[in-house]
Amino acid sequence: MSDATVRTLVVLRPGVLEIVEEPEPPLADGRFRARTLFTGMSAGTELAWYRGTSPHLTAGWDPELGLFDRGRPAQSFPVRHLGYMEVARVTHSRTAAVAEGAVVAMAYGHSTVVHGDPVTQHVVHLPPGLDPLLGIYAAHLGPICANGLLHAADDAGGAELSSGVRGRLVLVVGGGTIGLLVGLLARVHGAAEVVVLDPTEQRRRAAVGLGLQAVDDTPDVARDLKTRWRHGAADHGADVVFQCRGEASALATALRCLRPQGTVVDLAFYTDGADAVALGQEFHHNGLSVRCAQIGRVPRRLAACWDRRRLSHETLELLCHQGPQIREHVLTDVVPFDRAAALFADLSERRRHVLSAALEVPHG
Repeated sequence: MSDATVRTLVVLRPGVLEIVEEPEPPLADGRFRARTLFTGMSAGTELAWYRGTSPHLTAGWDPELGLFDRGRPAQSFPVRHLGYMEVARVTHSRTAAVAEGAVVAMAYGHSTVVHGDPVTQHVVHLPPGLDPLLGIYAAHLGPICANGLLHAADDAGGAELSSGVRGRLVLVVGGGTIGLLVGLLARVHGAAEVVVLDPTEQRRRAAVGLGLQAVDDTPDVARDLKTRWRHGAADHGADVVFQCRGEASALATALRCLRPQGTVVDLAFYTDGADAVALGQEFHHNGLSVRCAQIGRVPRRLAACWDRRRLSHETLELLCHQGPQIREHVLTDVVPFDRAAALFADLSERRRHVLSAALEVPHG
């Protein structure tokens, strides 16, 4: 086993992605070895590294103070840790926590082999009968989506995923993978209506395929939705908006569509900042709120009863019950691992559009 080769996707410099081969080290006590079956691609985050636009490349991150600091060393090329949506089969184990033969979901990057540590890493055992391909969502991306609903629940004073959406009018801005899964979670947890707003016809079709409503991002969309969603005199708009598109204009639209004193739960990543958000307009005059919901933390009030393990459990529930629909409408592309460089280049140059892609790792 120690003579095996580990193949990893590495961004050598902006726009250049290659597969780097390295010898596999011996398996240490307390760890397990797993061979990757599928590794999913998160286009927004990974293209930022691929293009060289990630903020981590220009300023160092201080995890203690939670600040980007240009005085600290920033990350540089080559970027060796890319990706966070992996599914693997355990081939050897030196820990009682993970059995040989288990299929697990983790977040360790686009690599063909992992030596996992169940003490320090989030390991999700996939249930029998679940398509392993869908497991790419179980460890990280799915919990991101569930955490969005959890932040809406906290904003509404509840403690369950349904608390912030049940019986409410929900708008999802952005019909990418996160937006579609957030919308599906909201529908499953009892939202009165779920509308996905996106300018791309393919994404709107996917939303409809998942049982959601979909509208185009037109100049009049906020007026149309607010006319339709009336709560009372001078009280129109969505009860909650999930902002899942990494553009400042999308955040501005999300704010425009909210009812007074409503909240945007923001799951987007703004590599170019958000200069186009006009905080002196609807945000100020309607008394709105914006809450960032990223997987790094759950709402403080709910931290005693919610963690990533529970968010992954909720994700597995969704995958088990809605798996065929997600496979048909969300996971649109499965590409051989060796063709990853071409996929990244096509997406970066906008020659190809995918909703959600996975790289398949062959094993002889």
